[in-house]
Amino acid sequence: MCGRITLTTDKDDLQSRFGYVNPSGDLFTPRYNIAPSQNCPVVTVNEDKRVLIMMRWGLVPFWAKDVKSGYNLINAKAETLKEKASFRTPFKKKRCLVLADGFYEWDHTSKKGAKQPYRFVLKNRQPFAFAGLWDEWNNPDGEKLLTFTIITTSANELMGPIHDRMPVILHEKDEGIWLDPQLADTDKLSPLLKPYSSKEMEAYKVSTFVNSPKNNSPKCIEPVGD
Repeated sequence: MCGRITLTTDKDDLQSRFGYVNPSGDLFTPRYNIAPSQNCPVVTVNEDKRVLIMMRWGLVPFWAKDVKSGYNLINAKAETLKEKASFRTPFKKKRCLVLADGFYEWDHTSKKGAKQPYRFVLKNRQPFAFAGLWDEWNNPDGEKLLTFTIITTSANELMGPIHDRMPVILHEKDEGIWLDPQLADTDKLSPLLKPYSSKEMEAYKVSTFVNSPKNNSPKCIEPVGD
């Protein structure tokens, strides 16, 4: 699964890397501990341009009766996207890039007190994009809410000892394919949803300070010893 992410990269570097426009002028400061229900920058396509939009983490399908479903839909399994009603239509029509430069996972094999958190990053420390789905929900008053979910797949060799699932990190060459609004053939999209190479990633222990989503400071990403 994926329940916490980081985005500490300079905003100008992000814009250069992902090539988006930012029509709303959203300015975001470094985020060291992004949690579900919080807003996060994602990239979609509008009129053939990549656009940065702030969306809330936790998918609320357009047909949902209320926003509570978002608490249960922070992740979507790659293997069942075509089967689940919440994900079928977004998989075909509403795909996005969820921007990040790291994510946290807690060692589910730990048996001594609090589970040990780890931060997973690319070895080159560059930002990357998770494969995401988004949707638009309108409350009874007509207020629009944009939400997203992060797709997960089986764990790679690095992730496996910690957890059996990991978020789908797209290769840069595949990001344009994932965002292509003309591509609705999910059989062509599914092969992109695979574990990222362990050889290009690394993980390190961080403090349990990150356990609380209220904590959002560089201390969250500082390495700790054994």
